[in-house]
Amino acid sequence: MTKTLMTRSIGAIAASALMAGLPMAALADTPELKHTTVLSGLESPWDIAFLPDGTMLYSEKCKGLSVRLPDGSVNNLLGMTGTEGYATTADDLFCEGQAGMNGVAFDPNFAENRAVYVYSTSKKSDPHTNRVIRMTVSDNFSAVANRTDIVEDIPYKMEASDHPFGGPGAHNGGRIRFSPDGYLFVPTGDNHNSQLPQSGDSLGGKVLRVDRDGKAVPGNAEATPDGFDPRIFTYGHRNVQGLAFHPETGQPYVTEHGPWHSDEVNALVAGGNSGWDPRPNMAGRDDCPDDYCGYQPNQGEGMDPAKRRAYMPMTDTDTYPDAMTPVWGNNGLSQGINGTTFLTGDQWGDWEGHMAIGFLGIGFGGTPVGQRITLLDLTDSGNSVKEATEMPVPMGSHRFRSVVQGPDGDLYTAVDEGMIYRITPN
Repeated sequence: MTKTLMTRSIGAIAASALMAGLPMAALADTPELKHTTVLSGLESPWDIAFLPDGTMLYSEKCKGLSVRLPDGSVNNLLGMTGTEGYATTADDLFCEGQAGMNGVAFDPNFAENRAVYVYSTSKKSDPHTNRVIRMTVSDNFSAVANRTDIVEDIPYKMEASDHPFGGPGAHNGGRIRFSPDGYLFVPTGDNHNSQLPQSGDSLGGKVLRVDRDGKAVPGNAEATPDGFDPRIFTYGHRNVQGLAFHPETGQPYVTEHGPWHSDEVNALVAGGNSGWDPRPNMAGRDDCPDDYCGYQPNQGEGMDPAKRRAYMPMTDTDTYPDAMTPVWGNNGLSQGINGTTFLTGDQWGDWEGHMAIGFLGIGFGGTPVGQRITLLDLTDSGNSVKEATEMPVPMGSHRFRSVVQGPDGDLYTAVDEGMIYRITPN
C-alpha cells in the first residue's frame, strides 16, 4: 500500500514557517513524500542495514536476526531463546526491557568475507552481558555460521531499581555502525549505574571503537585518561541509541537519551567526555534512589525541565569544563531520541545533507510526546545547528526506532509498532 503526502499549500507553508520562526527560503525546495510498507507484522523491529543491491538485514528485539532479499523474500537467520522458524537458534540470547537483539551491521568487505555483526544481550556469563557478535552468512542468505563474540563484556542491567523505566535491561545502548575508515563504533548505556559513565574500567556509558575482531583501535588509549580500557573512544554517556557519520567529513555523531530533559546530539571527539555523571553526593546533590541521580529531583513527578536540568545536567560543564558541547539539545526536552542517518542526493532538495533523527515520543509531566522524524541542518563546522525541521512523514505518528538511508536514496524507518517503512521523496 502506498500513500502520498502532497506538498502543503503556499499559505500553509508560510503559516508554519511564521509559527516556527523559520525563513521561507528554508522550506522553498522540499520534496513531496510517499511511503510504502516494506514489512509488517514484525515484533519490535530495532535496526536495519543494507547492501548496495538492496539486501536488508534487520533485527527484532525479542526474536532475532533476519534478511530481506531484493525480490522481497525473507529468511530468518538467527533466533533468540524460545523463537521458532529461524535457521539457527542461540539459546544464550534473550531480551528484557530495552535489551535484546539491537544493532546490526554488514561488514564493509561483505562481498569478500560474508560477515555481519549484531549487538545482543547474552546469558553466556553471569552477570549477563551485552555482546557484539560476528557471523558469516551463506551465499544464498539462508543461514549464518562461524559465530565469534568479538566484544563480550558490555554491562547489562541485571536487577530492577527504583527509577523510571527501572527494570532489567534499562539504558542498554546498542546501535552499531562502521565508520568510513572501517572501524566498528559501539555505543553502550549506563544501566542506571551511576559509577559507569565516568569509570575507565567499565564499558558502560561509552562509545567503543574497535576493529573487526573487537580489538582496540590505535589512538583510543592515547586520547582517553590513563588506565582506561583501550577500546573506549568516548565516555560520560547516558544512553546512546543513534549513531551516524557525516557523508563528507566522516565525523561521528550520536544521539543520546535525556533524563526527562535535554535529548542530545553530540559530535564525538577521540577521548571526549560527554559530561554525564549521575553519582550522588557530588555537584551539589545529596543521596539519590539506589545511588543514581539520573532523574532527580522529584524523579517520578513532573516539573519544569529547565529546573531539573540545572540540578542534574546531561552535560555537566561545571564539573567537566572540557566536556563535549552538544550540537543540539532538543529545546531542553526529553522525547526518546533514537536512530539517525544523513540524507544524501539531490532528490532531497533543501534537505540534502540534513541529519534525520527518529523520536520514539515520551511525554512526561505535561511535556509534548514528540513522535516524529526531525531534520537538522548543521552549520559548516558541524558543531551546531542552523535550524531543525520536522519531516512531514506520510505514514503519520509512530515510534521511530531506526532511520537508515537505503542504497536507492530513500529513507527507511523501523517503528516499534511492527513495520518497516520506505519514505520516497518526489
